[in-house]
Amino acid sequence: MILLQVNQLEKNYGAELILSNIKLELQTRDRVALVGRNGAGKSTLLKIIAGHLSYDGGEIIKPKDVTIGYLAQNTGLESNLSIWEEMLTVFEDLRKMEKTIRELEVRMSDREALSDSDRYERILREYDSLQVKFKELGGYQYEADIRSVLHGLNFQSFDHSTTVSSLSGGQKTRLALGKLLLKKPDILILDEPTNHLDIDTLTWLEQYLQGYEGAILIVSHDRYFLDKVVNQVYELSRRQIQRFPGNYSSYLKQKAENYERDIKQYEKQQDEIAKLQDFIQRNLARASTTKRAQSRRKTLERMERMDRPLGDEKSAAFSFDIEKQSGNDVITIQDVAVGYSGKKVSENIAFRITRGESIALVGPNGIGKSTLLKTIVKKLPSLSGSIQYGSNLTIGYYDQEQAELTSNKRVLNELWDDYPLKSEKEIRTVLGNFLFSGDDVLKIVSTLSGGEKARLALSKLMMQKANLLILDEPTNHLDLDSKEVLENALVDYPGTILFVSHDRYFINRIGTRVLELNPLGAVDYLGDYDYFVEKKQELAEIEAESSSLAVNSKITLSETQEKTSYQQDKEAKKLERQRKRKLEEIEQKIEELENEIQQYEEQLCDPVVFQDHEKVHKINQKNEQAKLLLEEAMDEWAELAE
Repeated sequence: MILLQVNQLEKNYGAELILSNIKLELQTRDRVALVGRNGAGKSTLLKIIAGHLSYDGGEIIKPKDVTIGYLAQNTGLESNLSIWEEMLTVFEDLRKMEKTIRELEVRMSDREALSDSDRYERILREYDSLQVKFKELGGYQYEADIRSVLHGLNFQSFDHSTTVSSLSGGQKTRLALGKLLLKKPDILILDEPTNHLDIDTLTWLEQYLQGYEGAILIVSHDRYFLDKVVNQVYELSRRQIQRFPGNYSSYLKQKAENYERDIKQYEKQQDEIAKLQDFIQRNLARASTTKRAQSRRKTLERMERMDRPLGDEKSAAFSFDIEKQSGNDVITIQDVAVGYSGKKVSENIAFRITRGESIALVGPNGIGKSTLLKTIVKKLPSLSGSIQYGSNLTIGYYDQEQAELTSNKRVLNELWDDYPLKSEKEIRTVLGNFLFSGDDVLKIVSTLSGGEKARLALSKLMMQKANLLILDEPTNHLDLDSKEVLENALVDYPGTILFVSHDRYFINRIGTRVLELNPLGAVDYLGDYDYFVEKKQELAEIEAESSSLAVNSKITLSETQEKTSYQQDKEAKKLERQRKRKLEEIEQKIEELENEIQQYEEQLCDPVVFQDHEKVHKINQKNEQAKLLLEEAMDEWAELAE
């Protein structure tokens, strides 16, 4: 079912055209990603579709009963209610219905109602009708749904009586997302929903959205997330939109193939034009060939000339280098505890970093990842333990909050003041590589967007030429293209990297080692993110098996019998699972064969087929074969079902 259509949409900001001839369609169960550079108009388009912003041309067609839920970027929930009370507001109609059902139950038990059969029947009918409706609308499970969503969004450790107003900005954003998911609108519009989510929460959200009944329209810079969730991609570029079926990786492949095909066609046409022009020039003046030359000129005039494919828009271009090489031992951390105001968030942290490594620091939100990085760069004191720094070490630090980029300086001066010996031309060249061109360098730093501040912070980091980069969420606020440029720069970087990121694609590309932080220390995994997930699962299985063996290490005769019984029970359960699985397979096969036989029967009733004896004979043979297979499947099913 088509839930929404956008036709020839146009949007202007003053005299500037932002969106032109935008066409987009959403059907039930569509999972759509909207991608494009920062500033391409993605958030603007989402706001228009959600009804939060007007448009200047075109139309948006949507059935009246189709509901839209919209989560804007970094939208926090503002409320004086508790977490639980705020989530309950989603189900206000159901709670009213529940109250009415309880009132009807009281009335049904009233003696006066019992004595009046007509009145009692009327109440009973109303009660039955309401109960059916209540059940269909999820009345018996809404509290379980709330608990499930709160758990998935990492609120399981919170007291649900905590007031929403006391939460942090990131927590309020997560809660706003949770409330929207509980509403289950027909169209779910999410602008950067992965911000403020740790890896475990991201994984839960992916699974939740994969099973979502309605349509989803997402803007996200998390490639791993997009690959898992979406089944089509719309790209916004140069005010235009183009659709690509498949997930994000498929979109990249198709885009590259399309460009290669278009450039070949363009070059082929250019060759053809050059040959025609050359023939005309050489033969037009000669009497013997002038007619042919005139004919070619007409062909050239009629030709629909292709524009040169534009390819990608301009990308940032930068690389990280080092002034001098550090010693082999970069940093050694022993029994360190980190936290704020004397309150520990993680302790017993111990690990060693050697030259050339690229280490990803992972763990749930609030575990102390950013705190540890700030402790290493001496912005916070360690609460205990020691941190030893290697020889010739210079540290470049990237703060996820870009806290230092709040000045009223111009972009040009923000960088130039740090490197006053450089010429203005050199500084402008560096800023140009980070897409600050022309008057962009005269913008006030505090007025920059998140993406612009991120690029400026990276330009300052590049100029330091440090041999150890400590990066806290470096991909936040960067569009997908800028992320790729950053990745390439870090892959080629000759120094050492320690970074925090929730971008699993980024961790896989950059990380050679993963450190998982927990309240009691850090666990080391010598591989990328995929290896970390695989190893963690493997270790959990080994631990479960070891604890089972430890419990049964000293067993009496009765315990041996118990163990044998357990093994037998386990084996029996395994066989039962196999039996059920086999039954399901046979039931599926039976259904397919019955459909096949029905099709053959319908074909045999078709007058066109009936008059063709050869066709009838072939269909009869296939029909008989299908019936034999069906009979065998039915016998097998009966045997397994006993």
